[in-house]
Amino acid sequence: MDYMERYHQWLADPSIDEDTKVELRLIAEDEKEIKERFYKELEFGTGGLRGIIGTGSNRMNFYTVGKATQGLANYIKKQGTQAKGVAIAYDSRHMSPEFARIAGLVLAANGIPAFVYPSLRPTPMLSFAVRRLGCTAGIVVTASHNPPEYNGYKVYWADGAQVVAPRDTDIIDEVNAVTEYGQILRMEQKEAEEKGLYHTIAKEIDRCFDEQVLSQRICPEIIEDMGENLTIIYTPIHGSGNEPVRRVLKKAKYKKVFVVPEQEEPDPDFTTVGYPNPEDPNVFTLAKKLSEEKNGDIIVGTDPDCDRVGAMVKDDMGEYVVLTGNMVGALLTEYILSQKAEKGTLPENGVVIKTIVSTELIQPICDFYGVKKIEVLTGFKFIGEKIKEFEETGAYQYLFGFEESYGYLAGTYARDKDAVVATLLLCEMAAYYKKNGMTLYDGVQKLYEKYGYYLDGVKAITLKGLDGVERIQKIMASLRETTPKAFGGKDVVWARDYKTQIFRNLKTGEEEKSPLPISDVLYYILEDGTWLCVRPSGTEPKLKFYIGVKGESLEGAKEKLSALAKDLDEKLASI
Repeated sequence: MDYMERYHQWLADPSIDEDTKVELRLIAEDEKEIKERFYKELEFGTGGLRGIIGTGSNRMNFYTVGKATQGLANYIKKQGTQAKGVAIAYDSRHMSPEFARIAGLVLAANGIPAFVYPSLRPTPMLSFAVRRLGCTAGIVVTASHNPPEYNGYKVYWADGAQVVAPRDTDIIDEVNAVTEYGQILRMEQKEAEEKGLYHTIAKEIDRCFDEQVLSQRICPEIIEDMGENLTIIYTPIHGSGNEPVRRVLKKAKYKKVFVVPEQEEPDPDFTTVGYPNPEDPNVFTLAKKLSEEKNGDIIVGTDPDCDRVGAMVKDDMGEYVVLTGNMVGALLTEYILSQKAEKGTLPENGVVIKTIVSTELIQPICDFYGVKKIEVLTGFKFIGEKIKEFEETGAYQYLFGFEESYGYLAGTYARDKDAVVATLLLCEMAAYYKKNGMTLYDGVQKLYEKYGYYLDGVKAITLKGLDGVERIQKIMASLRETTPKAFGGKDVVWARDYKTQIFRNLKTGEEEKSPLPISDVLYYILEDGTWLCVRPSGTEPKLKFYIGVKGESLEGAKEKLSALAKDLDEKLASI
């Protein structure tokens, strides 16, 4: 079915409301707009839905959300676990409460109890609620750190992690089997409540979540000395982190926590930043101003659904610098392992898990403390999958997991990245270093001196719309058809293709099979150990490139990184 057929199908569908049809008739002469909205069905991928809010099959709206929920409901009923119910959370985005409510009422109409948070909550709190309430699944309505025009819908299973293979594809099949919007069942909220099929999640769950987060502290005794001496500047960036982050920091007895007032309240337009991503230093402009007024020791900011956290500290020149996701991941790994080792609580079978595009600095840290390091594909659900596996087998004891895109988890109470616990541990770590006359910036330099000068870079190309999709596909196809021989003057030794599952040594012709699931990822290892990786983003219209180098000095590592980035730009320009 082409886009015009799909457009006219919506206009003729008796289950589509009249207001929606009025809006669609207004674009009848705008073929480009019709094509953008209808060139495909909004894809229910392995993580769920994500798209621009609006009317059309390729947009986030009541119909696409209803279809996804009906498909999920059909899957749950086939599993025979509908009585356990589904937990639902949402963030501060446009239509998030409405989409959460619709999802709950579709579930109720299918005889599946819905447990819905009464107001916005972080994604990790949904993961926690699924486990705490014993639900069969969970839904969180969020588009994470995407621009304001986006929203999304992520599905979790009973273990609290996002669904993984083969369950994810089985759910996708059920969603795709809902071919008409008239197949979507729905019940009015009053009837659903009277029948015990629509519940509000109690505040008690918040208290239990706080307890679990606070139990992840490594050295709470530090705050007895430093709680009044550490100045924390926090911004929720208009999202769901404001209350839980502040609540946990207060319970941990930090006395000097200052919140950026202009970014404190939920705002679906993210007025002060536009693009609410803590990976972007620009979101900290107001926080830096407040930090200068309060002489802050650390700035932390959480994204709209509070599963990612970014941080800034002052360098040795007194200038604010970003702690990248890799820096924070390495600092937290060193802190957790070193302090557990010092206290004698480091288990013999401990494990740290990172994604394949995260810093290789983790390997020497884990080696130093005798801890296993395991790599997984990009996506925190794969870390959650490993936590479940190790709990069932006892093979390893999970200590920490992270991904370079500012996602971290200590503890197993949740199975997704958690910016609440990451903020708590960042502040504890800052207190630890301050007590020892250092900053977190000094901590990064100490890591380089101890383990080597590892530097990492990320380049993202935004390619919106149908043209953007085609451009991304063209670049990936070109790199697959002709494997680059070298980058930055260094020969490629290994070319790993996670889509074909073949790892090939360009020097010897040797081939290996990937130990990880199929994914549209290309990964190159160069003769000096440098690596590059390219993958389409699973959540944004972007193509992402990752580079990791190790130098004999910090300057040497920076030069390597710069040379590789320049060569990469030249190669992309020729495709």
